[in-house]
Amino acid sequence: MRFDDNICAPASPAGSGAISVVRVSGPTALDSVDKLVNFRRGTAAESKGFEVKFGVVPGLDDVLVSVYRAPHSYTGEDAAEIGCHASPYIVSVIMQRLQRAGCRIAEPGEFTRRAFLNGKMDLAQAEGVADLIAADSQASHRLAFAQMKGGYSKEFRELRAQLVELASLVELELDFSEVEVEFADREKLASLLEQARGRVESLKASYSVGNAVKNGVPVAIVGAPNSGKSTLLNALLREDRAIVSDIPGTTRDTVEETMVLDGVRYRFIDTAGLRESDDTVERLGIERSLGKLRSACIILAVLDATGTPLENLESARTISSELSPDQKVIWILNKCDIAPRDPAMVPGIPELIRDLQSITGDTLRLSALTGSGLEDLQEAIEDCGFGLGSAEGAIVTSARHYSALCEAADDLARVSEALDNQLSGDLLAEDLRAAISTLGSIFGEITTDELLGEIFSKFCIGK
Repeated sequence: MRFDDNICAPASPAGSGAISVVRVSGPTALDSVDKLVNFRRGTAAESKGFEVKFGVVPGLDDVLVSVYRAPHSYTGEDAAEIGCHASPYIVSVIMQRLQRAGCRIAEPGEFTRRAFLNGKMDLAQAEGVADLIAADSQASHRLAFAQMKGGYSKEFRELRAQLVELASLVELELDFSEVEVEFADREKLASLLEQARGRVESLKASYSVGNAVKNGVPVAIVGAPNSGKSTLLNALLREDRAIVSDIPGTTRDTVEETMVLDGVRYRFIDTAGLRESDDTVERLGIERSLGKLRSACIILAVLDATGTPLENLESARTISSELSPDQKVIWILNKCDIAPRDPAMVPGIPELIRDLQSITGDTLRLSALTGSGLEDLQEAIEDCGFGLGSAEGAIVTSARHYSALCEAADDLARVSEALDNQLSGDLLAEDLRAAISTLGSIFGEITTDELLGEIFSKFCIGK
C-alpha cells in the first residue's frame, strides 16, 4: 500500500439523509478538489489554514468544502471534506470525478492509518477511534473516548519508561562488567520490578470488565424448567420477546436481547431449563445453557417460590456446580405472587435462603409476572460493578492489548526469578528488553506492516 498518493472515500453511511461527506487526503489532495469544485472565491489549494468554502460541482450539486492544511488535519496531510446532498448518485459521481482528478479509493481505515504513520496519534489511540465509532452505550463510549484522547497510552508509556530505566541500569553494569561495577541496587531493582509487575497484573485484571462493557455484559438467566426465566426476560425488556407457557422445556435454545441500564449495555440470555432429559433436542439446549452460564459475567439464578425446598435445593446445587469465583450471582425467588403463602413461612425455604446468602449474598424475592421486585433486581444488576463508576486508570478492552500484557507479565516473572536466583545481568536484560518490546507494541512504538494491516482492515472505509 502506498502512502504518498491522494485517497478519497465516502465518510458517511449510504442511505437516506440530508447530507453526505466525502473525504480527500494526500500531498496534492487540494489540487484534486480544485479540479472537481468551482469555488466562488479562490481555490482550495490557496487556503492557508482551516477554511470552509462554498462551491459548485458543475452540473451536479452545490457543496461546502472544509479545507485542512498539513500538518493540522486528521491525517497530518492536506485534506478536505466535501459536504453534498445525500444522494447516492451525487456521491458516486463525486467519487468518479475525484478518481479522474488523481485520487484513488481509500482502503478500510487508511485515513486513520495515515494519521498514525504521520504521528497524529499512536496505535492505541487509533484503535480507540474505531471503538468510539462502534460505542453503543455511555460506558463503552467513555472507555473508547479516554483511549482515543491518549490517557490510556499515557499509562502504558509510563510503565514502559519504568522498565526502560530498569533495563538501562542493568545494561550499564554489563558495559562495565570487566571492572565488576554494580550500578543497580538489587533490592531497589526488585522493588521497582514488583511495582511494575503489580501494575501489569492490575491492567490484565481490568480486561474482564473492559471487554464485557465494550461488547455488552453477558447476563445468563438460568434455573429449572418453569421457574419463570422467560417471563423474567420479557419483564426486564418490557416486551414479549421469549415464548412463555406452562409446559416444561418450552425454551429449547438460548434467546438473547440487549438492554441499557445506567449507561451500560447488558446482554440478557434466556436459557433452556436445567434438568435431566431424554429428549435429544432439549439436551442440546441444556448444553448450550450450561455454556452460556459458564461464560456469563452475571448469573440470574431463578428459583420457584411455588416449588418444594428440595426441588429448589437441587436446582441451586446444579447452578452452583457450574459457577466460577469471578462471576457475579444474583439468586432470585420468583413467583412470590402465587406462592401458597409467604415463602419465608414455607418449611425449608428460610434455611435454603440462609444457605444461599452465606455463599452469594442477598436473595431477591420478586414476581416476574406482576413486576413486583423488578426495580430491586435492576439495582442489584447495576451494583455488580460494570458501570465503571469512579474507576481510575486505564481499563483494557482490546484482546490484542490483553495478549501483550500476558506476554509482558511472563517476561517480568522471568526477570523476578532471575533476581531471586542471582543470575547474571545479561539474562535480566534480555527478559526486560522483551517486556519493553511487548508493551511498546500496544501503542505502536514497535510494530509491523502485518499488524497494522490486521488492525486497520477492521475499520470502515472513510475512516
